[in-house]
Amino acid sequence: MRIISKRRLQEFWRKYPFAEQPLLSWYETTKKANWESFLEVRETFRHADIYQDCVIFDIGGNKFRLITKIRYRVKKVFIRFVLTHSDYDKDLWKEDCKC
Repeated sequence: MRIISKRRLQEFWRKYPFAEQPLLSWYETTKKANWESFLEVRETFRHADIYQDCVIFDIGGNKFRLITKIRYRVKKVFIRFVLTHSDYDKDLWKEDCKC
């Protein structure tokens, strides 16, 4: 999968250094994936969830949330938000996920 863009991950782990390793792990695993559906995402990341047009990943033992949009046909993962759990709970990201 092509991930757009790694820069959002880097910006987040500069602010939260303990997020770097789990985000890099997600990045490397996702880059090697060839997902064609959410079911395949779930085989790789069993705690991934869907909210409307977004796929949400638990990162770092549920400390962080990674909000993405995945376009399976063109093999692209668009990083929309990287959030702490408390920022995620504010639900401000949900507007971006509407179909």
